[in-house]
Amino acid sequence: MARQLVSDALWYRVEDLLPTPKPRRFRYPGRKPVDRRKVLAGIIFVLRTGIPWEDVPQEMGCCGMTCWNYLRAWQKAGVWDNLHSLVLEDLQATAKIDWSRATIDSTKARALGGGDRTGPNSTDRGKLGTKHHILTDGQGIPLATAATAANVADVTMLLPMVDKVPPVAGQVGHPKRRPAKLYADGGYDSEPHRTQLRARSIAPMIARRRTDNGSGLGVYRWVVERTASWLHGFRRLRLRTDRHGEIHDAFVALGSALICMWFL
Repeated sequence: MARQLVSDALWYRVEDLLPTPKPRRFRYPGRKPVDRRKVLAGIIFVLRTGIPWEDVPQEMGCCGMTCWNYLRAWQKAGVWDNLHSLVLEDLQATAKIDWSRATIDSTKARALGGGDRTGPNSTDRGKLGTKHHILTDGQGIPLATAATAANVADVTMLLPMVDKVPPVAGQVGHPKRRPAKLYADGGYDSEPHRTQLRARSIAPMIARRRTDNGSGLGVYRWVVERTASWLHGFRRLRLRTDRHGEIHDAFVALGSALICMWFL
């Protein structure tokens, strides 16, 4: 099962990013360390299925709480964000990232039991939820993702998402991190934000509120909606059960990196 969930290509990229395990003592060495590839398989299994940690099957080779502890430790070490940046560099090296335009949107997920960065969801009768903000390139590759409370306005995350795109090396010249254009729906309509985008050398292509439908921008924006659907294809993100914000952030970053891997 570990081989099915963690491909050689994925493990090749992750292994060097993991913190070096502590050396074992000569006397009283304790238990042998678990196979970290099996731990990663257990983490991805939970991400995909949404299964509770305590229900992770023994066939995975490690218990669910062990996977939880490693997920949290690796999140603190920056493993998942570094993995996302590394896969983006691989895509850039093969010229698979479309920097001519980018798209931004958000999607909401119910948060059972609440937790960090949750808030009332206006589209779900005020129940607690989390909002996932996604910024993609012109073909749907996630360049940046973030999680906030469900009641956070989209426009407030416009510039933070643009600035969150990491410098992507992989080709001759300076690393890329700015698309030429940014497409967004009316939820991001703001003249001050348009000015800030132009200051970043990004042409704002943002629909205006209180105007007739049919702006034509949907021809380009549909790719981010597809990526949002892919992200919620991971059941742990579609229905949030983790109260700890760092655990949920880890799943969001890992899911984004896995989606990027599909484009390689």
